[in-house]
Formats: sequence, C-alpha cells, structure tokens
Amino acid sequence: MNATSVDEAFNPSVHVYEPHKAGLPPLRPYFKALWERRVFAAEMSRTGIRAANTNTFFGQIWLVINPLLLAGVYYLLTDIIAGGAAREDSGAIFAHMCGGLFAFYYFQGAVTTGAGSVVGGGKLLMNMAFPRMLLPLSALRTAFFRFLPTMGVYAAIHLLTGQPLGWVQLLAPVFLILLTMFAAGMSMIFAAVQVYFRDTSSFLPYFMRIWLYLSPVLWFAEKAPAKFQDYIQYNPLYSLLGGWTDLLVRAKMPDAELWIGGVAWAVAALLVGSLFFMSREREFAVRL
Repeated sequence: MNATSVDEAFNPSVHVYEPHKAGLPPLRPYFKALWERRVFAAEMSRTGIRAANTNTFFGQIWLVINPLLLAGVYYLLTDIIAGGAAREDSGAIFAHMCGGLFAFYYFQGAVTTGAGSVVGGGKLLMNMAFPRMLLPLSALRTAFFRFLPTMGVYAAIHLLTGQPLGWVQLLAPVFLILLTMFAAGMSMIFAAVQVYFRDTSSFLPYFMRIWLYLSPVLWFAEKAPAKFQDYIQYNPLYSLLGGWTDLLVRAKMPDAELWIGGVAWAVAALLVGSLFFMSREREFAVRL
C-alpha cells in the first residue's frame, strides 16, 4: 500500500487540489444563472450609487458638477490655444464638449469601476457561488444611472446655446447602446486582467486620459488633427462618440463609416470581453 492509499484509509476527508484549467463554462446554464441573479446585481449597483459622495456637501450633485466643470476648463483651454478664433461658434463648441464629456465619463466610469469590481469583491467571491460577470455588469449599471442626470443638464445647455433640434436626434440612444456594449466588454477585459496584474488600476486613469485626448470630444469628428488622420479609424471611440455627438449635438445623420465602425467595435468588444472573462473567472477565487 502506497503513502496516498494509507492517507486515504485513515483520513478519508483528505482533498487534493489541482491547478484549474481555464475554459468556458456551459453557456446556457451560465446565462440562465446570470439572469436569475439580476436583482442581486441591481441591489449591488444601488448600494454603490447611494455610497458615492455621501460625505460631501453637494453629494450626488457632483455627478453633474464634475463633467460640467471639466467641460468649462477644456473649453477655455481650447479657446486660448485657438487664439479666440473659435468664439464665432463658441456655443456649438461648448455644447459639443459637454455632450462628448458626459458620454466619455460614463464610459470611463463603467470601465474603471468594472475593472476593480472582481478584486474589490474578493470576500464575496470566496463565500458565494454566482456568475462572476455580475460584478462588472453591476458596475456598468451604476455608471449608467450616474450618467442619466447629466442628460438633463445637457438638454438645458443645448437649448441655451441655440443648437439645432430635429427628429434625427431620436437615433442618439442607438450610439449610447453601442457605447454601453463597448464599455461592458472593456470593463470585463480589465476586470479579468486586474486579477492577474494589480497595477492595472494605477495605469488605467492615465490610459483613459490619453484616450480622451485622442477621441472626438475636444474636437469634431470630421476635424480630427492632421497627425491623427491616418489611424483615427482604429480608435473605437472615434466612431462611437463621433456618431453620438453628431446626432445629439448637431442633429446631423452620422456618416456610414461611423455607423459601421460603431457597430463593429461594440459587438467585437462585448463578444471578446465576455468570452475572455468567462474563460478565466473560475480561477479568480484562487488568484484573490
């Protein structure tokens, strides 16, 4: 009788833990469990919303104040850099910056919060069995409901600056849905990566700031800086935010390339992000 057989004979409760092999779980039961736990994810999201800025004087109003102040700062900055040449259309530029920044900070909030959702929920992962995808999706829901009040502020800015109105603006939510799909995919990718590389949370804010400057927020999509013209189409937010601001701010139908690019990037990010996250999630508890 070898040593292993002796151990099992005298201590039948001995367990041997072997390294887990990454792979996709059965998809139908997984998504069924994900749907059944949607109330759980919604409650986590509501808790996060209530906890944000509760110790500050303005509280939840900071959800609107922060991007609005940033829009003012960036407007002054670009106006000074332009030497005052932009003042002929200053209302349109300010409205464009507000609309673009509100959407970008929704995307940034979803990705950065989602990136830390798995590491931050370590104790929850250790004590409960549930689809781990609920964590970044809950963060996405939180970011979306924090984004909604900014649309009321934007509507006032749009009217006060005399921007055009048109039926085509009703298509703007299509690009918001595409942006949400893209944010969901990116948040799942970064959430999984951060489990293995904890420094991701330190690099992510700088990465997001650079991404902001390379996206059509401080400039119109068709007026991209000359140095970006050759590769601007490889920036997913060029299509997503470009189409969003064309519809919302300018009441203008976006070019076909923005529609095609927006759909392609959104679907690709969601598909790749969800598959990558599911393939790694069963070893999260071991890594944490």
